[in-house]
Amino acid sequence: MVAPISVTILGSTGSIGQNTLDVIARHPSRFVVHTLTAHSRMDLLAKQAFDSKAAAVAVPTEAAAERFKTAWGSTLKRPVIRVGAQALVEVASDPASQAVMAAIVGSAGLPAALAAAQAGKRVLLANKEALVAAGSIFMAAVRDAGAELLPIDSEHNAIFQCLPHHDRASAPTGPAAGVRRLILTASGGPFRNQRWADLAQVSPEQACAHPNWSMGRKISVDSATMLNKGLEVIEAHHLFAMPPERISVVIHPQSVVHSMVEYADGSVLAQLGQPDMRTPIAYGLGFPERIESGVGMLELALAGRLDFAQPDLEQLPCLALSFQALQAGQGACIALNAANEVAVAAFLERRLAYTAIAEVIHATLDWQSGQPNTSLSSLDDIIALDERSRSAARRAATG
Repeated sequence: MVAPISVTILGSTGSIGQNTLDVIARHPSRFVVHTLTAHSRMDLLAKQAFDSKAAAVAVPTEAAAERFKTAWGSTLKRPVIRVGAQALVEVASDPASQAVMAAIVGSAGLPAALAAAQAGKRVLLANKEALVAAGSIFMAAVRDAGAELLPIDSEHNAIFQCLPHHDRASAPTGPAAGVRRLILTASGGPFRNQRWADLAQVSPEQACAHPNWSMGRKISVDSATMLNKGLEVIEAHHLFAMPPERISVVIHPQSVVHSMVEYADGSVLAQLGQPDMRTPIAYGLGFPERIESGVGMLELALAGRLDFAQPDLEQLPCLALSFQALQAGQGACIALNAANEVAVAAFLERRLAYTAIAEVIHATLDWQSGQPNTSLSSLDDIIALDERSRSAARRAATG
C-alpha cells in the first residue's frame, strides 16, 4: 500500500485553503494534513486542525497562539504550535511533508513559497507574488532543487493542462515547442460594462461582489480592477517562459473557459469547467492523475452562450500598468505589486477612492523608474525594494 502524501497548507483559513481541505477530505487514504497556517481566524484554524488531525499549526504571534489554545478548548492533545514569520519558512521546508499549498495572499507568502521550492517539494502555487516579485529567483529554485511546480490559479492551471505533456511540473527555460500564444480569460469583474471614470464612488462591498467566483476581499478587488489579470500575465511569463508579446487577455464573462493555448498550426486548446477552485486544486494534488474534486458536471447546454471581447486598456488602467511593468522589468513588477497591496488595503479601509488605486500604482511606478538600478538577485534585495515601494505608495495614497 502506498503511503499517503503529507500536505502543508500555508493560509488554510482563506478560500484556497478551505477548498484544499475539502478536496483532501475526499481522499483520506491518499492525503494527510501535516501543518496548517493562518494569520488570524484562530477559531477556524482550531476547527480545521481538529477535523484534519493536523500535526502542527503556525501562527504569527504569541497572542494568536493563546487564542488558538483557547479555541482548541479541550484536554485532547493539541497540535504543535509554531510562532512567528520564520515559522512559515520552517514549516514550508519541513521534510515531514511532501507537498505545500502556497496560498498566503500578498508578499507575506513569498519567503515560505520560496522555501518550499528550495526544499524540492511539490509546490501548489496559489500565491501570485512569488512569481510577480521574484519570478526569476523562484523558477531558478524550482530547477535547482528539482521541485515540482503546479500552478493553482484557474487560468495558469488551465494553460498547464493544455500545454504539451513533456517537461511537466518543471521550470522551463523557453516556450513549449509548437506553442504560438497563451490566452488568459478574464471575467471582467462586477464593473465590466462601466466606464472607469464613473467608478469613483464604488464601495468595498460593491467591488467585492464578484459575479462568478467566491474569493477573499483583496483578491476580489484585484479582480474588479483587473490588476489580478495583469499579475497573472506576469506569472504566465515566468511559469511558461513565454515572451510578454505572446501572452494576451480576453474578456469572457461566463468564466467557463478558464484559459487557452494557441499552437503554431492554428489549433487552440481550451480548458473548460465550472468556476470552482477545487478543480485546479485537485489537479495539483493528484497530478499526473485526475482525482475527484467534488465539482459537478459542466452542462454546456445549460450554460448557454459564451461571450468573448478584447479588453479596453483605456478603461482598465490597472491592467495597462501591469503590461507596462512587465516590459520594464522585475523592479517595476515589484513596485506594481507593492503599490497595489497598499492601495487596495486603503480602499478596503475606506481611506482611498476606488479609482485612486490606479493613481497610486502609477505614481509608484514613476517613483521606481527614477531609482538607480540595483541588484535583485536575492530575496533580501527583493524585500528591500518591496519595502521602499510600499513607502512610496503610502506617500502617494495620502498625498
